[in-house]
This record gives sequence, C-alpha cells and structure tokens, in this order.
Amino acid sequence: MEFQTPQNPQNQMPEGAPPAPQVAAGGAAVPPQTPPPAAPQSPSLPPASPTPAVQPTGGVGVRSMDELAQTIAAGQVTVQDIIAPPSLDVDFNHLKIGETFVRTIFVSGYPRFVGANWLSPLINFPHTLTISMFYYPVESRGVLSDLRRKIAELEATIKESEKTGRVVDPAVEAALEDAKTLQEQLVKGTERFFQFSFYITVAADSLEELEAVTKKVESTLGSLLLLSKHTTLRMEEAFQSTIPTCQDKIKIMRNMDTTSLATTFPLTSSELTANEGILYGINEHNGSLIIFDRFSLENANSVVFAKSGAGKSYMVKLEAVRSLMFGTEIMVIDPEKEYEQLAGAIGGDFITFSPTSPAKINPFDLSGTYEEGANELALKILSLHTLFKIVMGSLSPSEDALLDRALLETYAKKGITQDPATHSNPAPVMSDLYEVLKASEEGKPLADRLEQYVTGSLAGIFDQPSTVDIKNTFTVFSTRDLEEKVRPVAMYIILDFIWNRIRRELKKRILIVDEAWYLMQHPDSATFMYSIAKRARKYYLGLTTITQDVADFLRSDYGKAIVTNSSIQILLKQHPAAIDEIAKVFYLSEGEKHLLLSANVGEGLFFAGPNHVAMQVVASADEHPLATSSPKEILAIKEKLEQEAQERGLPTEERGEPKPPKPPAPPTPPEESPKK
Repeated sequence: MEFQTPQNPQNQMPEGAPPAPQVAAGGAAVPPQTPPPAAPQSPSLPPASPTPAVQPTGGVGVRSMDELAQTIAAGQVTVQDIIAPPSLDVDFNHLKIGETFVRTIFVSGYPRFVGANWLSPLINFPHTLTISMFYYPVESRGVLSDLRRKIAELEATIKESEKTGRVVDPAVEAALEDAKTLQEQLVKGTERFFQFSFYITVAADSLEELEAVTKKVESTLGSLLLLSKHTTLRMEEAFQSTIPTCQDKIKIMRNMDTTSLATTFPLTSSELTANEGILYGINEHNGSLIIFDRFSLENANSVVFAKSGAGKSYMVKLEAVRSLMFGTEIMVIDPEKEYEQLAGAIGGDFITFSPTSPAKINPFDLSGTYEEGANELALKILSLHTLFKIVMGSLSPSEDALLDRALLETYAKKGITQDPATHSNPAPVMSDLYEVLKASEEGKPLADRLEQYVTGSLAGIFDQPSTVDIKNTFTVFSTRDLEEKVRPVAMYIILDFIWNRIRRELKKRILIVDEAWYLMQHPDSATFMYSIAKRARKYYLGLTTITQDVADFLRSDYGKAIVTNSSIQILLKQHPAAIDEIAKVFYLSEGEKHLLLSANVGEGLFFAGPNHVAMQVVASADEHPLATSSPKEILAIKEKLEQEAQERGLPTEERGEPKPPKPPAPPTPPEESPKK
C-alpha cells in the first residue's frame, strides 16, 4: 500500500522561517543561497505590481483541486483496510494470518479406479477445510499426438524388456492399456480431455492443532489412495489459489477424462434442514440437524420400520412431544402400554380397554357428520361388514347378504333410517344385532359366531354404549389388557372411532398406529388402513404407521401401498431376514443395507420425499425419561422418584407398575403462599 503525504499547495514557507536546504542530484545538501539585493527603482516610475512567485514543485507544477482531493482520500480507511488481516507471516511450511495458522496441501497422485462419492470422507471431514478444484479443458488434437508418442514409448519399453528376457513392468502395461483406451474414446468423441488441480487449505488456532489436523487430512487422503504433499516454499501462492478469486497460482495439474472428472464434483453431502418443523435427529453425513415439517409435503403420512428394541417407539414419542408445541393434536393406538408414562407426564388422556374398564366404544355409533350426496348409514354398515369379517372370519356371499339385512333391521328398530334427521337417535349395540340374527333360522349360525362377544367370555367389551370422548390434545388408546385374539378387533373399532372424529372436525392431527401388523393380518382391516392413508391429506391428518414385523407388512399389497402413500419413511436397525425385502421396496444400495444391519439403537435412514440421509435420533435430558421404553431405565426413574418423595416426607407409591413422572407444578405467585 502506498502512502502519500499531503503537501502545501502554494509551497510557501511560514513567515520568519529559515529557508529549507536544497538537495542536489547526488543526495548531498546544498547550503541555501542568499538572494541578491534588489535594484533601486526610479522615483519617477510607479511601483511595479507584485508578480506571484512560483515555487519549484519537482517539475510537476501547481496541483489541481482533483489531485488535492485524491491526496486527501488516500489517507482514509477503505474496505480493503477493514477486511485485511493485521499481519501476515510467511513461513516455508505454513502461514500465520493474524492469529490463525494456515497450511495448503496439494494432491499429486490419484487411484486408477474410483467410485461414486469417493471424495465423501473429505467433503464431510470433521474440521473446517477450504477445498479448491480447477478444471482446464484441453484440445483433443494436441492430446492425440501426445498420446501416440506416449503409446509408442510404452510399446518400445515392453518390447525392449521382452528382447532382454526381463519381466515386463505391470505398471507399464497398465499405463499402455489406459493410454489406448483414452485414445479410442477421444477419437470417437465419447470423452474429452481435461487437466485437474486439487488443493486443500487447513486452518487452525495453533501450530500444534495445525499439525494434528494436517495429519488427519493426509490420513484421510491416504485411505482414498490419494498422494498429498505440502506446498513447501510456495505457501503464499497456494493460499491465494484456495481463496475465492479463481486464480490457480501454482498450477500442479493432473490429466483426466470426462468420466473421471465427473466423480470429483463435491456433491455428496445432503441436508434435510427446513426453515420450520421439528427436530427428528442428527444427520450422520455432516452433523447437521434434520428439521422437517411433515405437513409441508404432498401428504403428512409416515412409516417407521425397525426390529424390536431398535428405538422406533422412542423416536415416535419424541416426534409427538415436539409436534404438540406446534398445536398438533396427537392420537395413539398403543397395543403395549408404551405411551402411558408420556401421557401422564404431559397431562394427556390414557384410555385402557378391557372387560372391566369403564372406557367403552360402541362400533354402531354413527359419525354425526353430513356430507352432500353421502349416505351416512350405508357407509357405517359397510364399516360394520369389515368389522364382523374380522370377528367372524370369512363370510360367504349369502352370509354377507344376510348380515346386511340384519344390520338394516337393527338400526330400523332404533328408529334410524337413511334420513339424516334420525341419526341423532341412540345407536344400537352388538347385543341388538345378536337378537335380530338369533330370531331367524338362517341367522342362527352367524349369531353363534357372535355369541362370544355378547354373552360369552368377551362380553362387556364391544357391546356397550360409548363412554369415550376425545377432549385432550394427547390421547392414547391402550389395548394391552385384551387377549391377543381380540386386539385386531379392538384396534379396528378404535381406528374407526378416531376416523369418525377426524371427519367431524377439521384440525391438524397426527394419528399413530403402533404395531400396525395386527391390522395387516386381515385383508379387510388392511383395506381400511390403506383408505385412511389415502384420504388423510383431505382432513389435515398425518398417519404414522409403526411395525416391527416388516416382512409380513411388506408382503401385503396394502402394506406396500401404505408405504408409497407416505412421504416420510424411517428405517432403523433391521433384521437380516427382512433386509432384502426392505432393500427391494426402498431401492437401497449395498452400503445402506449394511448401515441398517449394523446400526446402533436410534440410528437409521430418514426418507423425506426424494431425499434421504443417515440419521441419529437424539433427545434432551428432559425428554429421555418420557420417551424411553427400557424396563431398566423405567425402574431407575421410579426408584429416583420414590427416593425424592422420601426426602420430602411424602408417601411413596406401592411397588408394581412404574408410574409416569408427574409434570412440574406451575410456579407459585410471590404474593400467595402455597396451601398445605
């Protein structure tokens, strides 16, 4: 930077100051000369007007106002002054720019064969790197003549080795083969010729850190069969080659064709971070956050596939809790009571179904909604046909027709017809249908198959008026206390009840169906699940389907259809017996299959639309106790709560099922004292 000193534009000395010494050409000072005395003027002549004196200015002359402005501006602070580092120390093996140490290395050797994403370990290196690549197109005409000369040299070398009886160098044979292949491709026009430069700049806060990071980078390059070297004694030019000025000042190049060059493009790191949404996990490719809003896609459905203990319920619980913060209503069908602890902690409703439970759902209830041109009673009877096929097993066409007539008669006895005005009447129950079937001779076989649910061992579960009403933003329906045989029936009735509620009021909701393979066992209930997946978008609903029996789920055509109608798919750790079926459905690569087989708990693949990344599910210290399903951790939480209760002098709970932790009490206002 050139500094200019402002000068006095008139070059006049202050009054009374001694004359400045003059400098001769050789640099020696010349003493000032005394001006000669002025000649006496004639008294008869008027005094002459004073002539302005022109002082010597080095041969330039008097400066103009523009030059003066430029001189003054030269002393002001510019943008370059602001962004420039305070100092630059150039060493033979590194630079020190301010307080940062910098070193640039270049790649001089490349492997003979590479695959897709071969630079991914370097692009996703866990330290800040500045990577610079330069591509230089080269005319094929000159390259072909060089190739002919090179091929002749290699062939002569091989023939010389054969004449003397020496073993031909394999590297020479490989080089000759590559040269001939490149020559053929250039002649045909299928390839073009380029020269490629590859530089990497490492920055660190200390020289020790710079040495450590450089060794790690060189180790990573070595694992990719890349030969790297330091730009010794050319560090300044190398650093200038990696700043965004597009100037290659060291020009260390390697010849490459189009196919090889295409593999060097650093487009391997993908992100799934949106401007809004909830946190699903950590992107294992580059450590970024996976933040996504499922309702921003073409549909809000998701499927979660994993083997037992892989963390699928853990991940879904975290999604549910975080979605509540955005005003989303959550409804869960829980076959194993895994969501009881979470529901109790956040103040949700946990509804248990059993013969002795007060919670009842009448499958004969109408939805209470009226749509133009829709026959609500006919739709309910079709839904009941599906239910009774699950209850009774397969029905012949004559039995199906008989059941249809019996259902219409059952509703008619309660005064309910196709007229919407009659739909507010009390709905019949299963025992009413049982009496109608039993009254006719042809209906007795169906009544016998239904008797177990009305007067037999399963009486009192599905033949009572409804007592359940969803009023909470987090509602869990548990079927764990039911027998294995009855669970598919209960899950279908609960699902139909929730679907009627969804159709009645448009609201942002997520419906979680855990262990969905129960419903996929029966074609009719699988059809109902598929219809919900298709129609959920119209009612602002996101359907989450969870299963650990992946193979059986995907063998069903309806299971595959549910997957294709879900914009988000999450695959966690898988069993080797199911990985081939999953890879076929999700078009997984061999690397992705290996990732799912060797994944830890909470690790897997996250698919969102056309993109997918490897994900690690994470939870905060406050979320983890609510989301965990590990019996060991649940018991530890219970013991901790009991210990805290004893320290406070509160009565401890009796041993048994672990109770959910209660949400923290709201703070007491300062002016009020807590009541005892």
